Amino acid sequence: MDQSQGSQTWYSQGHVLSELGRYEGAIDRYDRVLELKPDNYQAWCDRGYALEHLERYEEALVSFERAISLAPKFAPAWHGKGISLGRLNRYEEAVVCFDRIIKWSRDDYRAWYNKGNALSHLCQYKEAIAAFDKVLEFKPDKYQAWYKRGVALAYLGRYSDALTSLENAVTIKPRCHYAWNYRGIVLIKLERCQEALASFEHSLNSESSNPNAWYGKACCYALLGDVELTINNLYRAFDLSPNLHRLMAKTEPIFNEMQQYAEYQALF
Repeated sequence: MDQSQGSQTWYSQGHVLSELGRYEGAIDRYDRVLELKPDNYQAWCDRGYALEHLERYEEALVSFERAISLAPKFAPAWHGKGISLGRLNRYEEAVVCFDRIIKWSRDDYRAWYNKGNALSHLCQYKEAIAAFDKVLEFKPDKYQAWYKRGVALAYLGRYSDALTSLENAVTIKPRCHYAWNYRGIVLIKLERCQEALASFEHSLNSESSNPNAWYGKACCYALLGDVELTINNLYRAFDLSPNLHRLMAKTEPIFNEMQQYAEYQALF
């Protein structure tokens, strides 16, 4: 077997192992490719994605940058670099990567989506919404974009618009439990507690081990003045998430009226 054939064999094996979720093995194969052909930008890129799956983001970033140095307009490497930067909380740099791809390909909805995510993390919600709008222009059935758009709208206090986006998300993906959860939160903001309860129930029907839905129901019952059901639902939330949701409840004004009850105090 000559060097070229050997390189292709290792590369093919790496690809198969990545598809099977065996990322350590895939990285080993890509390393073998790169020993033979250090200028194989696709192997550098795929190695980066395997490292990304293992949450080794700094190493992934190095791989993507090597791929880019060899093929400056190879969009998958720019995608990977942007995603790794986002995972490292380097969102401004991530936006630059996605903008680079968009400059070459205005209809790359993945670049718009990833840009929207990065902008949301930067609390640039108007710009994030504009990015998600571009996603939906090219990919109207991408329920994740409808969801993220709804969250961004809610952060701007545009609850009715947020509700419309979230309803589009759950229409496309009826078992998207986190979209049902956020829909419930928005309905609470709109003082529509009975509808919010129904939304949290939808979420639990899709994912019962879901502390956010139990917590959301507790918020609704607290607003409705039902002490017993507030406590019961908080108990379920705390059982699944003992630390985070207790901390959330301690600082949630909705539960202020509950603090007079011994049963509520006993939860803490």
